[in-house]
Amino acid sequence: MPPTRLMALDFGSRRTGVAVSDEIGLYAHPRPAIRGGTRALLEAVPALVTAEAVAEVIVGLPRTLAGHDSAQTEATRAFIERLRERLDVPVTTWDERLSSVEAARYVPSGRRRDGALDSAAAALLLQAVLDSRADAAP
Repeated sequence: MPPTRLMALDFGSRRTGVAVSDEIGLYAHPRPAIRGGTRALLEAVPALVTAEAVAEVIVGLPRTLAGHDSAQTEATRAFIERLRERLDVPVTTWDERLSSVEAARYVPSGRRRDGALDSAAAALLLQAVLDSRADAAP
């Protein structure tokens, strides 16, 4: 059976949040955040894709509240291009505006520096993708 899981990444310069869907694509589950910069991510993500049997990676694309690109948007796009070179599964983007703000409502302030906030934001992003695709299904 081909992999059916999706993975979401909330890209950051110090930590990147990670979430993976269940096998039937209903729920997003946070995973431990990946610490380090782009080099650490480019080493860790392919192994996670294999270990979790991921069929697609979704990377949150940070945009300003007005919907414009920022410096972080450009850094994320550069990371996405490098990630696509290393993966055999599709890498897509999803607007992640305010996902970290929303995640902060659920993560205690003492856990925000350990990557829990980043992975909660990735889980919210992934849940939005799953819900959107479920609504679009015939």
